Amino acid sequence: MKQLFYYIAILFVLLPTSGIFGQQAPVFTQYRDAQMFTNPAYAGMREGICVNGLMRQQWTGFKDYETGDNAAPEDYLITIDSPIKLLHGGLGGAIIQDKATYNWNDISLLLSYSFHTELSIGTLGIGIGAVLKNRSIDGSKYIAVDDDPVILSSAQSDMRFDANLGVYFQSINNYYIGVSFTNLLKSKFVKLDPSGEGIISTDRTLYIIGGYNYIFPNDPRFELEPSILIQSDFISTQYNISTTVNYNSRFWGGLNYRFQESVGAIVGLRFKDFRLGYAYDVNTKSLGVPGSHEISLNYCFKIKTDRSKTSYKNTRYL
Repeated sequence: MKQLFYYIAILFVLLPTSGIFGQQAPVFTQYRDAQMFTNPAYAGMREGICVNGLMRQQWTGFKDYETGDNAAPEDYLITIDSPIKLLHGGLGGAIIQDKATYNWNDISLLLSYSFHTELSIGTLGIGIGAVLKNRSIDGSKYIAVDDDPVILSSAQSDMRFDANLGVYFQSINNYYIGVSFTNLLKSKFVKLDPSGEGIISTDRTLYIIGGYNYIFPNDPRFELEPSILIQSDFISTQYNISTTVNYNSRFWGGLNYRFQESVGAIVGLRFKDFRLGYAYDVNTKSLGVPGSHEISLNYCFKIKTDRSKTSYKNTRYL
């Protein structure tokens, strides 16, 4: 386990720190609710079947100066996962629509499997995932100063297959850490590249996440949950640091700082098996840039089997 933390520390040092520009992968302030999307090893790490939805509208109201079209990025994510004892791990899936701009739209379908092994200090998951991504670009909406053969002149779409890989460790001492790579193959969208140079591809991204749940010994109703997410496409790197305070496992609130980009407020509540969260980001890079809204809804349940009502006539089942 010490070697795992050592390698993660090396990755942290070697990551480029040139800012956040050019980041293709979706960004979530409530990133802990998106772990099934970013790391296949997370599948089945929670008890029961868990369904989660995330909706993010970034820079709400931001419009293209020339056309007046809505240019604000939008993301709609639904994930589901469950432990499967017969498979010694868990299965999960996700579907996401990522609208980067008014003329760029990605729809991705993910299927993941995580193999779980029980250690003396926690559970280690090793996961693999398959990705099917459809990317659509409407080149007719580009306003170019000069004719450029690299820019599409009409609406086009293309579909490609890719793969994800990850590890995730969940400690019995209330801390967790995960490392994953998405879109490892960096598949090229040939139909969307008039130049033929293969410059449009899936976004290979590294995710490193870690956190700790600290229960106040004097009042166990309060729980402090600091966490960090490092997200990099190896050209630009983004750092998220969050801290939330949970009261009685029913209400929580906190802050997220996205390095050199935004500060976000997070609030939420739990009602029975439902968790509802909301985040609002205030941009720190430039005055006049609109804020971002994000809503998360989570539902986890267990399938209960009542064997008392089951009877068999064959003695082999007795």
